[in-house]
Amino acid sequence: MTFQLHPQLEKDCITIGRFALCRLLMMNDSQYPWFILVPQISGLREIYQLSKADRELFTEESSYLAENLAVLYQADKMNIAAIGNMVPQLHIHHIVRYQTDKSWPAPIWGKFAAVPYTAEEINDNLARLKGQLSLLHFV
Repeated sequence: MTFQLHPQLEKDCITIGRFALCRLLMMNDSQYPWFILVPQISGLREIYQLSKADRELFTEESSYLAENLAVLYQADKMNIAAIGNMVPQLHIHHIVRYQTDKSWPAPIWGKFAAVPYTAEEINDNLARLKGQLSLLHFV
């Protein structure tokens, strides 16, 4: 079975690149630096379904991403969540939060309609990420 990204993630996100295990997406919502890791293994819904080796690699990739996003975007807090109620495919949100963002201190889910990035904002984010994420293979 070949890996395919869930259609909702495909619709809502911009593909940034790939780590050894996960695909990195950027949510197309300029209100928050919001990234999503998706293990590129078909049929996964839960973290426990990963093999032990893949769980360890997944944890390393998630931690690497969170640490680098926190530095790059000067986060007040990193929100990391695996919810999956709307999109059953295993995916993990990494959201940079600021005490000044419009949803603080509440969760961001369903609060405000997404504000898509402009082409220039996408390119700016890609340039910033390329300078910070040396383990990522950009697409």
